[in-house]
Formats: sequence, structure tokens, C-alpha cells
Amino acid sequence: MERNDRLKRFEYWVKARIGKIAFIDIEEKREKAWYGNGYGGFYVDPTLVPANAIVYSFGIGEDISFDKAMIAKHGCKVYGFDPTPKSINWVKNNETPETFYFHPFGIGEKTEHVIFHLPKNKDHVSGSVYDHSLVDEHNSVEVLLKSFTDITLDLGHRHIDVLKMDIEGSEYVVMEGILNSGISIGQILVETHERFFADGKAKGQKFFSLLHDHGYRIFAISDTYQEISLVKTK
Repeated sequence: MERNDRLKRFEYWVKARIGKIAFIDIEEKREKAWYGNGYGGFYVDPTLVPANAIVYSFGIGEDISFDKAMIAKHGCKVYGFDPTPKSINWVKNNETPETFYFHPFGIGEKTEHVIFHLPKNKDHVSGSVYDHSLVDEHNSVEVLLKSFTDITLDLGHRHIDVLKMDIEGSEYVVMEGILNSGISIGQILVETHERFFADGKAKGQKFFSLLHDHGYRIFAISDTYQEISLVKTK
């Protein structure tokens, strides 16, 4: 393990021990492979990805390295979602794989238009419905969010092989609807954002407890301890 990796893991260990973030650990030993670059990638169990798999990718930004890797290695159909104007423009002006299907809206608790705060740093792309330190409360746009149930009904899917989610803190409010939707999901990959919230540790504990109660087990954790990969075991 490289020095930077050891430092990141030690930093996580300290934060968990002093109660700043929820403690997590590997719960299920599975095969794993990293898909995508260092910024936008996640661990996936490739043995559970069939040919022509259905992949949902929430939070595209300006990086589809994960999506491209899934398509290249498995011939997947990837459905990407992002309501951010900068992301929509990036997808429009860049060549994407034939089986990458982009939708210019995000996922929410319900289908509605909401106020979306844009990042303070103009070089960044990720906005959020939450007013945290990285977004500008005075620079916002109205965007469309759809509930998970409405999205799957519109697209006609009853099973998703891999669901990837990097949605800037909204994972804590949409996961219950996803898990109660009746849609079977083989793997859930999520970037967590406890750092955005004063009660981040409590949000994290509730989040992972909910996933555990629905039969999901952690099988891989990135070096930053922010990209978490879970597999359905029961």
C-alpha cells in the first residue's frame, strides 16, 4: 500500500474513532475491480455483471470514465442522469458511447423542480440541493428531479445490475425510496458525503443500517473511504 493510501486510511480511522463519521468496514468478501479513473471510479464485482447489463449512473459531472469502463468490459447499457447545466452541456459537446443514454435530470425523493446550488469554484461542476460549504447559495438554478419509481417506470426496468450514485449529499434522502421501490438491484455503488452535514455521522449510520436491513453488504471501500460498494446478498 502506498504512503498516500495509508495516510487516507489512517485519517478515516481517526475520524471514525473520534465520532466525526460513521464507522464502516468490509462485510462480504467478493471479487472486485476498479472501474474508471481515480476521480470518478468505483469498485465493482465483475462476476455479477452479465452481458448487456443495465447500469444506472446518477451524477455524471464531466467524467464518464466509470460508464465507459462498464461498457467496454461488459457491453452494458448505461443510463446516466445529471441535472447540472455544466454536465448537460459537457455531454452534449462530447462524444459518448453508443450504449450510454443520458438524461438531463436528477434523482429526488419525488418528481419535482427544485433549486440547485452551483459550486463556488467555477472550475467545478457538481451542484447540490443542499447549501454546504462548496456551493454558492447566491448562484442557483431550477432543475428537474424525478423519483426512482418514476424513472424506472419511464425506462421500463424492473431489474438493475449496477446502480452508481454520486449525488452530493442527496443519497441520504433518496435511498429509502430506491430500496422500497420493488426494483431488484444487484450492486449499489455510492459516494458518501457525511462531510457536508453537521449531523453527518448520524446520517451515515442510518444510511448504512438501512442498506444492511435490505440485504446489502459492503464488499469494497475506496482509499478515501468515500466510494462504497455494496452487493445484494439476500
